[in-house]
Amino acid sequence: MQKILKFLSKETRGLHQAAFILAFGSIGAKALAILRDRLLASNFGAGKTLDVYYASFRLPDLLYVFSLFLVSVTALIPLFLEKKKISIEESKRFINSVFTVFFVFLVFLTAVSFFAVPYITSMIAPGFSGEDKDILIKLSRILLLSPLFLGFSNLVAGIIQSFRRFFVYALSGVLYNVGIIFGLLFLEPIIGLKGVVCGVIIGAFAHFAIQLPSLVSLGYFPRFTRKIDFSGVKQVLNLSFPRALGLALNQLVLMAMTAVASLLAVGSIAVFNLASNLQTIPLGVIALSYSVAAFPSLARSFIKKEKEEFLSSISSSFSHIIFWLLPFTALFVVLRAQIVRVILGAGVFTWADTRLTAAALALFSFSLFAQGIVLLLVRAFYAAGKTKIPLIVNIISSFVIVISSVAFLSLFKNCVSVGWFFKNLLRVGDVSGASVLALPLAYSIGMILNFILLFVFFEKEFGGISLRVKKSALQVTASSVLSGATAYFFLSIFARIFNLDIFFGIFMQGFLAGILALFAGFVFLKLTNNRELKEITLFVRKKFSYVEGKKIVAKPEPEELP
Repeated sequence: MQKILKFLSKETRGLHQAAFILAFGSIGAKALAILRDRLLASNFGAGKTLDVYYASFRLPDLLYVFSLFLVSVTALIPLFLEKKKISIEESKRFINSVFTVFFVFLVFLTAVSFFAVPYITSMIAPGFSGEDKDILIKLSRILLLSPLFLGFSNLVAGIIQSFRRFFVYALSGVLYNVGIIFGLLFLEPIIGLKGVVCGVIIGAFAHFAIQLPSLVSLGYFPRFTRKIDFSGVKQVLNLSFPRALGLALNQLVLMAMTAVASLLAVGSIAVFNLASNLQTIPLGVIALSYSVAAFPSLARSFIKKEKEEFLSSISSSFSHIIFWLLPFTALFVVLRAQIVRVILGAGVFTWADTRLTAAALALFSFSLFAQGIVLLLVRAFYAAGKTKIPLIVNIISSFVIVISSVAFLSLFKNCVSVGWFFKNLLRVGDVSGASVLALPLAYSIGMILNFILLFVFFEKEFGGISLRVKKSALQVTASSVLSGATAYFFLSIFARIFNLDIFFGIFMQGFLAGILALFAGFVFLKLTNNRELKEITLFVRKKFSYVEGKKIVAKPEPEELP
């Protein structure tokens, strides 16, 4: 047991190593999320049941965002490091104060929300009535426990990430989805949809509990205190407020879209969320991993006034996020039907559900790179203590998303030719309920605007990043276009070889076309001497860096040597 705890508490050094650990943890979490969504889709289809299920998360998710006013990692890490620089006791007093205020605040907010649920759900899903609304109220109330556990988990994560303990943080997301799958497999057959949300609560608790041993080993287990460091809490609030408010705006945008979708065809909320979940796979695995891994280094560099190191970390993470996400954009657009059918196409999830979800996925994918870079730039601004800029940009983009979604719905309805062209472009012209595609389209437009504004402001504040990433961005863009064209070409060839009426045929068509597309992109980047490809290749070689005879042997980390 001690060896396990020691392994979980192991310090991670280096940006790429930390990013890869977080990426692998995220891959595990996303793999389970895929299984989770497949079980949901196969059991319920894109229908009213899933609409109610996804709508029930809106209020608890907003409550969780409110918890970030006090336990935002982006605020906790730099402030905790500053307190720790003064003394260990000062940092412990800071953590205890934040924990005490956070606990009282969130318990009070949860209690108020419990009684306000019937009124709030009427705004979240105005299209629901009768039994659907009653179920939504019950599920939302159960899920109010989730923000408590996830909020505490975030506080713990801020501490252990400050000590570069990334492995246990990466594992927490895996356990979260394990809990949901447990609810789907074992509780749902007994108590229905309530069993699924009970699984969510189990997963949220596991997300929190797995990090506790590492926290205890560091000696920072939070305790209630009467001697609250109000100046420290105020610092957290000042730094967290714009970020938490920005995230709250994101949740309000999702609430608005859920409200609009509830007024559209049955299954619209489900289609929007299933497609959104699929596009977050590369975001969580790549962009979030690099952003989270880079943040402590960015905070340290800025505190030490090492501007060159600060910009170097930003440009490196920026280039690597682009390196991974642009090819995903190309493949998600071209292989959208194959991806959705293979992942979600089971049980009562119909071909019409597949086509609508695939079209929504394509629209989300156009802003993948923008969403990834936004995650990084927001953390960069926070590491530098400049919190107002991301907030203002987020307000603007949120406003654009909501207005655009309503405008596109009106355009599709009142201008038949535009709606016909758009739906047929995505090959869903004969599918009912295609109006929901206005929502992911509006979302992508808003996120691209968010990226552009953040990038412009970052250049104005710090400068020096555009020239560092320009060459790599052009190389990867060209490579991604080539990959997309290659995938499209081979799709038609493999369509003649495989039986597309069965799972194996669709899987092989998409898999082989994707592999050949990635190979074409790899060759292009190799020929153009892409820097990111070289860095990743070097990193992999270092992990397998010496040869015994003809066998490559993994080189252990120095601290593991006998």
